[in-house]
Amino acid sequence: MNTKRLFAILTASALLVGTLAGCGGSKDASTSESGGETGTVKDVQVWATGSDNVRQTFEKLVSDFNANSEYVGTYEAKLNFILSGTGGGTLADQLVAAYKAGQTDTEFDVVDLGDDDLTKILSLTDEGILQELDMSKIPNAEGVTAEPVAAKGKIQPYRGTTVILAYNSETVPEDEVPTTMDELVEWIKAHPGRFAYNTPGTGGAGDSFVRTSIYNFIDDESALMSNDPKWMEQWDEGFAFLKELHPYMYKSGSSVVYPNKNQGTLDLLTQGEIDMCPNWADMVLSQRKAGTVPEKIKITTIEPSFTGSVQGITVPSYSGNKEGGFAFIDYLLSPEAQTILVQDMAAIPLVTEGVDLTGAEELMSMDVSNFRTQALGDLVTDLNARWDEEIGTLG
Repeated sequence: MNTKRLFAILTASALLVGTLAGCGGSKDASTSESGGETGTVKDVQVWATGSDNVRQTFEKLVSDFNANSEYVGTYEAKLNFILSGTGGGTLADQLVAAYKAGQTDTEFDVVDLGDDDLTKILSLTDEGILQELDMSKIPNAEGVTAEPVAAKGKIQPYRGTTVILAYNSETVPEDEVPTTMDELVEWIKAHPGRFAYNTPGTGGAGDSFVRTSIYNFIDDESALMSNDPKWMEQWDEGFAFLKELHPYMYKSGSSVVYPNKNQGTLDLLTQGEIDMCPNWADMVLSQRKAGTVPEKIKITTIEPSFTGSVQGITVPSYSGNKEGGFAFIDYLLSPEAQTILVQDMAAIPLVTEGVDLTGAEELMSMDVSNFRTQALGDLVTDLNARWDEEIGTLG
């Protein structure tokens, strides 16, 4: 299938069920000649979603897979990327639709999935939507100890990411840097207007701050891994806490302002408008490396921590090229691919041997096995809507 036509279908908000019904048959992309023999190179359709920096990184990964990996001459990866927040059916929606329509041979060969999307997909279908991974075809996974939040054996973690506390080391002395949530609250109240978090519906850092603020008041830690609506009944205390913090947040003029997107808070921190904010470790480190965030901006973790996760990659059960999907997963766990992930987006590597960590050495202090993971599924929509109504409208 022509990628441009496929992208046009996506942006027009059409579900891929009908489109993909007859496109699984031929995957042959080109022929290559070696020693006078002609071999078939098979397309591997790679699907991912996220912000633009994720798109840029996947473009580089796909290019390197096609040019330098051990699979050159056997497979050629094709990237299908859905930019988050562009409307239309999400990648998760389209995966569910294809499964429920009984598709068996589609161009969903290998798919990048975060915890929320994985939880949503499994809540709407079952684990039959995902192919059991053939680990004999993914030798680079040996030694990777990180585990997915669900569907173990059917989704392979390949990078880590976490929300941290970013701060200006010139205005926040080392002995005043919070190490716990209680200390952070004390600091916020002692320095009104110098802290900000972005609106939760516009970026994962603010979303993580809101989620952990609310779920810190729920004794059962498993609640962070559940999409059961029963937990909504226990949100009240957390929302009362956020209302209590509201007057101490960043102000423009005399009004409290919650910045738009993760970049919004990071820009305020960089410009000296605030001294502290939650943000993604990879975002801060990659921009600091690029010179757009000054060296004075440091990162730290607190207890209880903000949420982190391991990003996973999977092969749908209706993939038309499962072997190619396994090959791409194996490549993602190679030192070369892990170095691209570190250098381009400061992702926390799950493989360290042979990986270049120059400029991102702080990542090695972050143990993915200790991440406070979360996967709320569709509860995220309800939580963000309640924040918009109760916190976003406060004067």
